[in-house]
Amino acid sequence: MPNLDRRRFLRDAAATTALVSAGGLAAGAASPAQAAPPTAAPAPTARRKGAVSFRWWGTAGWRVDIGDRTVLVDPFLSRIDTGLFTGPFNTQTRLTVRTDVIDPRVDRALTVLVTHTHWDHFMDVPYIAERTGARVFGTLTAYHLGLAYGLPSTQLSAVKGGEVLDFGDHTVEVVGSLHSRNPSYSVAFPGVLVTPPPQPATIADLPEGDTLGYLLRVDGGPSVYFTGASDVAERNLTGLAPDVAMVAMQSATTTGDYLPRLLAGLDYPKVVVPVHYDNFETALQNPPTVAPTDRTRLNEMIAAIRRISPRSRVLVPEYETAYHF
Repeated sequence: MPNLDRRRFLRDAAATTALVSAGGLAAGAASPAQAAPPTAAPAPTARRKGAVSFRWWGTAGWRVDIGDRTVLVDPFLSRIDTGLFTGPFNTQTRLTVRTDVIDPRVDRALTVLVTHTHWDHFMDVPYIAERTGARVFGTLTAYHLGLAYGLPSTQLSAVKGGEVLDFGDHTVEVVGSLHSRNPSYSVAFPGVLVTPPPQPATIADLPEGDTLGYLLRVDGGPSVYFTGASDVAERNLTGLAPDVAMVAMQSATTTGDYLPRLLAGLDYPKVVVPVHYDNFETALQNPPTVAPTDRTRLNEMIAAIRRISPRSRVLVPEYETAYHF
């Protein structure tokens, strides 16, 4: 069966609608849902087999609970201050894992999916993997960084795009993607690692290392596409057609037609969730802190999605709120 037909068969066999709620409360079309208590970590709740919930952890980070199994995407909870939002940006900021923030929120994990290895996506991953025994999926750079942190090779899986990984009640399809570029048309901390480096000490020691997207298909549930950066190789999206897309907000205009190409490539998802719009160097509490310029960009992003894909629903997430699609 051709790849396109196979993907569309899987898509059509899944649920044909995406019902969005936050803890049973319907969320506004482009407004944050009811906030969880700001100081409370996600409390374990009884889950029926097959139930799935999505909790945003800021930046591009997610906790996905599928029955009694947990998948993490770019879990970055330490939210250290590098001066990125307040200036000056200190590229030599020490990597400091906040175990007091992570431990109450990460009680378990089956897998960790890493889109790329910048500090605000990867920094907490080695600690989380060691704490939970989760298998880490990511680029070859992520693999070598995992070894540098002392993780066993048996806990690390290098992927490059095209793989379809079967976990029984869900599958993960790896999609080759691209990292966004800054106003100078450059990528911060570029580079890939082909051998294990010394253990990283500063944020500059964590290069981008190539970028991936992930399509999660839950058996009897939604299909959800996760991005970690705001650029797109739209030819790699052909036939994915997810119900939901977690879309990183663009921070510069150097990537041409980002949203039109992404949304068309994904066949105009039923639900679009903006991510990576928050100030991820502030406490993980609601309402999310958003820099004034990023607030403008977020509003422009919402308006653009409505214009490009008028049938899509826009859901602006809040931290640690359980969403059901």
